[in-house]
Amino acid sequence: MGIGASIFLIALGAILTFALDASVGGINLDVVGWILMGAGVLGLIMTTLIWGRRRQVVTTTEQPVEYRRVEERRDIAPPL
Repeated sequence: MGIGASIFLIALGAILTFALDASVGGINLDVVGWILMGAGVLGLIMTTLIWGRRRQVVTTTEQPVEYRRVEERRDIAPPL
């Protein structure tokens, strides 16, 4: 889940919990709002942790692969 989706869930949950005063048969909109806000906060935390790990720089201390010197011989005449 991205940052935008997380913020959307938080905002939608806050609207359902604090701003809406409607009742739907069998569904408590306050509880649904709190669940959506919790899911948005959890998604925001997880997204932040994942993006934080991607930005770390990885350095290695291994020595480079052994280099070999390649020489070209020019003392042999090309074939006719």
